[in-house]
Amino acid sequence: MANKLWEKNFEVNKEIERFTVGRDRELDLYLAKYDVLGSIAHITMLESIGLLGAEELRQLLAELKAIYRLAERGEFVIEDGVEDVHSQVELLLTRKLGDMGKKIHSGRSRNDQVLVDLKLFTRHELKDVVDAVKVLFDELQHKSEQYRHVLMPGYTHLQIAMPSSFGLWFGAYAESLADDMLFIQAAYRLTNRNPLGSAAGYGSSFPLDRGMTTRLLGFDSMDYNVVYAQMGRGKMERNVAFALASVAGTMAKMAFDACLFNCQNFGFISLPKECTTGSSIMPHKKNPDVFELIRAKCNKIQSLPEQIMMVMNNLPVGYFRDLQIIKEMFLPAFGELKDCLQMTSYIVNRMEVNEHILDNAMYDPIFSVEEVNRLAAAGMPFRDAYRQVGLQIEAGTFKADHNLHHTHEGSMGRLCTDEIRELMDRTIAGFHFERMEQAEKDLLA
Repeated sequence: MANKLWEKNFEVNKEIERFTVGRDRELDLYLAKYDVLGSIAHITMLESIGLLGAEELRQLLAELKAIYRLAERGEFVIEDGVEDVHSQVELLLTRKLGDMGKKIHSGRSRNDQVLVDLKLFTRHELKDVVDAVKVLFDELQHKSEQYRHVLMPGYTHLQIAMPSSFGLWFGAYAESLADDMLFIQAAYRLTNRNPLGSAAGYGSSFPLDRGMTTRLLGFDSMDYNVVYAQMGRGKMERNVAFALASVAGTMAKMAFDACLFNCQNFGFISLPKECTTGSSIMPHKKNPDVFELIRAKCNKIQSLPEQIMMVMNNLPVGYFRDLQIIKEMFLPAFGELKDCLQMTSYIVNRMEVNEHILDNAMYDPIFSVEEVNRLAAAGMPFRDAYRQVGLQIEAGTFKADHNLHHTHEGSMGRLCTDEIRELMDRTIAGFHFERMEQAEKDLLA
């Protein structure tokens, strides 16, 4: 039998086939479970409009659920000579059920199959990213409170500038993740719309019930216009990539800070020994390789939206094989980002800080602004106070007062940890992942 859904009475050149299939068979393993879920919803709908009999539906559902369990166990494979995940699922059905297995393709194209697979896969991966971001967020918030009173120098232009604190440093990255979560939520909402039923991008003459498959799969709504549903391929991946890049940007910046603060010239933090590596020639070395790799991997992820745009930015309306290449960039990115999040959470949890950085007199000038503000609060014009303290610093007579009294919102004396946590919790609550999870549980019941 034909192992390609489009195969007719001629054989494609093997080199052409190798080139056009590319890495699809490898990458489609990411999508196997979701292809089955889409098929379960689709054939349930086909039975409701009279294109499948009740007994046919029963048998097809039983076999599809068996294939789903196979994929869950990591035992689903795309056999040699089989083009993609859609062909493999249909092949397994026809082996068991004969021609009945071929009926699952009625009213569908591989175009909307891969669209729905990608959307189901992506929304699950986004949930995993949300969970991993929340773990790192909680670690940063804990460290922010733990070291809220430990001072450190703040920098501008890599010059010591004003007093900061580890409470501010850790808390800044926590709030950055809270903002990143807004991008993830927007990406999730754009993703969680049903393209199934758009077929090759121009609909079907079958009386498909797209509202039914939308409900069965737990989508918030559908991509209504069938042409737009197909135009959405590439657009969804690009928008999701921007959200992943936002998280990656936060982690890359923190990784750079950690590498800098860990070096002996700073000595602000100590990384756990098990998270550093040695040198083949220098016995004293404890290199921050994990943070260096996190920085590199996250910078790579930040390039993902641009890579996707370069593939799709000059494509006219309709499907083109160019879009296949996006899968090669897009599908593995989630695993890379989650890996970085987990590594960062682990190290932050075990990171120790130097509580006596400012005992070194070289940092005394960072308290100059505090003295200028004290003089101005006592009535001296700000510019006169600024000049007086500046002259003291030049003359070497400035005496730093380490007693700080910052009370406004977001300052080292009032970190607003609870308010930042509320921002994060409110955003996470807005995803409503429970709808997706319940719908898929019902499909597999």
